Amino acid sequence: MEEPEFDDILDDWFIESLKTYKDLHVYQLEHPTQVIEWTSEKTVCVAGYTPSKNEILELRLPLKLLADRNKGLCAERDFKVAHGGFSDGPVRCLRHVPGTRCVVTNDGRSSDLQVWDLGGEDSDVIRRTGNIEGGRDVAESGSRIAARLSSQPEVLHGAQSSDVRLTELSSGRTLYTLETDSADALTSLQFVSDSVFLAACSNGSVYVADTRSSSAPQLLPLPGSSAPSPLWWTDASAGPSGCRLVRLSSSGQAVISDLKKPGEAVSQAQLGVQSRHCDLNDVTVSWAPALDDCIAVSGFSGLVQIFNTSVWRSELQEPQPLFEHRGHTVSSRDEDGVPVSVTSHVWHPERPRTLLSAASDGSVHVWDWVDQSNMSC
Repeated sequence: MEEPEFDDILDDWFIESLKTYKDLHVYQLEHPTQVIEWTSEKTVCVAGYTPSKNEILELRLPLKLLADRNKGLCAERDFKVAHGGFSDGPVRCLRHVPGTRCVVTNDGRSSDLQVWDLGGEDSDVIRRTGNIEGGRDVAESGSRIAARLSSQPEVLHGAQSSDVRLTELSSGRTLYTLETDSADALTSLQFVSDSVFLAACSNGSVYVADTRSSSAPQLLPLPGSSAPSPLWWTDASAGPSGCRLVRLSSSGQAVISDLKKPGEAVSQAQLGVQSRHCDLNDVTVSWAPALDDCIAVSGFSGLVQIFNTSVWRSELQEPQPLFEHRGHTVSSRDEDGVPVSVTSHVWHPERPRTLLSAASDGSVHVWDWVDQSNMSC
């Protein structure tokens, strides 16, 4: 009786998806990934995180997704492997260095980084080309990595607020170090301009620093009304009108603030996420780069939820998602009683409602959702 029930749920969701998605494509990896990183507008990198040997793959998005017209005439409807290689250990963090065919990874076991050449037209092999020594061994979560476009390829990296540094890839030379008195675990590093970056800590605090300056970084604590929580994840949206932060707690509280008024909560909400034990690498919250005021949240369950923050207020509320991607949940059976969970998601840099998401069953989905509300986004 279980088999027909599962098939019925899948069939119902498939029929529903014809109305709720503009595009939906599915790919199955041999092992699940916690990293999805754009290497171009048409390609992404994924990599396994099992304890032993793992694949690193550069996947080309389905041509049918990328076709603006006559999609029905496009035969290519699947992901394609453009380049591939192997890592001797897990890949917990991966960043593409803009302007290069290079990615930098961390295995989550230490703060050291691995440098990879993605290959080109003359080779489909991804090769490891170097190593960058980190500040210290960190068994808890490993290093966070950020990269920016620069004349000489550089990466910002660190596992704790006390060991963040900017390193030149070609020489391994340290160009900048973040001077702090604390040693808080980091959940993310992010450039918000050519020289200014944010170091977000697991306790919700955020350091703002400038790589051109030797001045002490600015510390942005959580706004006063925020409830205490074991873990917080942060993302920034920087634009001509300023820089906004969204901070999300492991209990589901989301707080938005402005860098111009860091001590105030512009708005906040209690999101209807499934409460569970979370690690630093589990949850992702991200601003949409091409859709005003929208964020995506994943890692609490098998869902990816989209929220319109423009309707949030300074008083705590419980908003409904603008959209929920349930594809990973309905297309996968529980294994050993453990439900599937989303391991990562990322917005397309230019297509407003297109996202990629990956789950613990090895599935990777790319989907363009239809906004059926009357809201502006």
